[in-house]
Amino acid sequence: MHYNLPYKTKQFLFLLIKLSIVVGAFYFIYTKLFENSRLDIEQFLSVLHINNSFSLKTVTILLTLSICNWYFEILKWKHLVGTLKNISFKDALEQSLCGLTASLITPNRIGEYGAKAIYFAKPYRKRIVLLNLIGNISQMAITTILGIVGSILFVNLYSIEVDYFKITKIIFGFVLVRSLTAFGISKVSLRVKGYSMREILIHVKALGSLTHLKTLLFSLMRYAIFSFQFYYLLKFFGVDISYFAAMIVITSMYFLASIIPSISIFDVVVKGSVAVFLFSFIEVNELIVLSITTIMWLLNFALPSLFGGYYVMNFKLPSANE
Repeated sequence: MHYNLPYKTKQFLFLLIKLSIVVGAFYFIYTKLFENSRLDIEQFLSVLHINNSFSLKTVTILLTLSICNWYFEILKWKHLVGTLKNISFKDALEQSLCGLTASLITPNRIGEYGAKAIYFAKPYRKRIVLLNLIGNISQMAITTILGIVGSILFVNLYSIEVDYFKITKIIFGFVLVRSLTAFGISKVSLRVKGYSMREILIHVKALGSLTHLKTLLFSLMRYAIFSFQFYYLLKFFGVDISYFAAMIVITSMYFLASIIPSISIFDVVVKGSVAVFLFSFIEVNELIVLSITTIMWLLNFALPSLFGGYYVMNFKLPSANE
């Protein structure tokens, strides 16, 4: 049986959901700052004070890099949605930041998919989920390609002993599982978000190579910006390292952190742990590494999600013809 809830009840429930998302995101930001077991907030503030981190020049440069980072993410989303319907930069900004806020408290940023899809009328929503998936895959592709190159250089540069036999077994197992999965998919009608695998491939191909190329380019620009931001912070904290040497470690760090499933709010913990391990090979102080990963998380995730909270609270469901 289907029950139709009164309009006011629906509005109240919808408001409750929006409040839950915003309060949940703000609460987790608070806990990561003030209840971080790896980096005490007093130590963090002490490091910032010692390095005169609140100078106008430093703050301006860091904020500019974060704005550029999100500018290309918003352009990428506008470009992808444009294959379905035209939206303004303002709409793309709102959807991107709203998606970030919703993703903060969900595993593997799954909340981002629903948050972006709900901005569109029902006939568009499944395609929007697919476009968001393509955007995330493109970013992951850039991270993986550069990360593998960086990891190979890292292993060779620092003469790290690698158990190639164990790695070969892992790769073989991975390929075997993928092969069996592909074979199973060919025998059954598997559906993802309402799409069969065949339909997904058709939609992906239909976007065209130019669309995919531009999406990868936007992802590469984002990567270049936030990786340089990390390098800038290393130099700011007095770490004597060249850009090339730093990028070997940074690309390896982002690659290793990206393959560890986590809730988005714990990115600062995951990246912090991986960064501490990798930068220990070049003898960078653990407190400096944790401070940098915290600043990066604050600038590129926590701060934009606060603006996203405003959009979440002011969100209204689209009409059927939008």
